[in-house]
Amino acid sequence: MRPFLLLAARDHDEVADDEYRAFCAYSGLAPDELHRVRAEAASLPEIRLEDYSGVILGGSPFTASDPVEDKGPVQIRVEAEIRALLDRIVAADFPFLGACYGVGILGTHRGAVVDRRFGEPVGAVKVRLSAVGLHDPICAGLDPAFFAFVGHKEAVRTLPPDAALLAGSDTCPVQMFRFRKNLYATQFHPELDHTGLERRIDAYRHSGYFPPHEAESVKERARGVLVTEPQKILANFVARYGS
Repeated sequence: MRPFLLLAARDHDEVADDEYRAFCAYSGLAPDELHRVRAEAASLPEIRLEDYSGVILGGSPFTASDPVEDKGPVQIRVEAEIRALLDRIVAADFPFLGACYGVGILGTHRGAVVDRRFGEPVGAVKVRLSAVGLHDPICAGLDPAFFAFVGHKEAVRTLPPDAALLAGSDTCPVQMFRFRKNLYATQFHPELDHTGLERRIDAYRHSGYFPPHEAESVKERARGVLVTEPQKILANFVARYGS
């Protein structure tokens, strides 16, 4: 099997490493089957899509829909390089799965309206599959309604007409969508479990997702919710496109 590629844009080493371990664990991929490139650390190397089975874009503290003047030089470089790669991915309808940050990147690339109207606080939300999502192979085996971990400042407000809505929630209408046959994005984090969420709460407690003094209560609320379904998406993605 050709390996998969994980593009990461984390500014915190412990979170980046934990994210990588989670993607490996829940996708069923061994470390040599999931190559990681940390886009924030240096310019992207030459990436030959034919060397990979698919591309996964992890989360990031960056907010894609922010005005350019509010973005730092690293974010501007990272987004320009990822969008250039997306040009090739979209043209080839190459297997792609964007998690959280991937919604903003893929959404803006395809002309969606992405802004802060449907941002969600850190925690668990109930996600419901759409009629299309119930029959999409990436959602195979998922309960029609399930809890997933979120925490984002931006979200898709309006999808372009060529996108298929796969899932939504009461607080964020677009939780998962598909472009063409093979391009996917989830607003929720399919790789996150309770341990990973708590590490991110500690790492980003001063990043504006919640008042810093509420970190422990955010953790406590999350512990009361069972989150086991979203991780199936990663296994389904690998099963469908691994070759």
